[in-house]
Amino acid sequence: MPHVEVNLPIDAPVSDAWLAVTRLEDYADYMENVESVTVRGQTDAGARVSEWSVLLKGSVLEWVEEDELDEATRTMTFTQVSGDLDEFRGYWRVEDGGRGTSVVTFSVDFEIGIPLLADMLNPVAAKALRENSEHMLRAIERRITVS
Repeated sequence: MPHVEVNLPIDAPVSDAWLAVTRLEDYADYMENVESVTVRGQTDAGARVSEWSVLLKGSVLEWVEEDELDEATRTMTFTQVSGDLDEFRGYWRVEDGGRGTSVVTFSVDFEIGIPLLADMLNPVAAKALRENSEHMLRAIERRITVS
């Protein structure tokens, strides 16, 4: 299964970075590749359910995911429950970078779901996901440092 991980140091306190990461409903306001994120509510187990529409290399990907927030470790894990990819799961993590800075990490494992084309499509999809993830992290950085 392909894996993508992106880290970005941000010149902002951990609390500000964590708030920006977990406010999914704001993403479309300042991330050009995110068309919409709607937080639907919560599962009986307490996970948040969100519906996504994201532009990836000229194509729109849509999915619904469950998000679990761990305030103690500032980690938000997500798992696709339905959508365009066969599998899509990972996490966002905010760590203290020292001296009032943060390090935000986005990590994802995915499976396109077309076994015969996986060798050709997975590297292309991984590159596109990496670029999209970097754009999202930079957008979070701009959002925090401008506020």
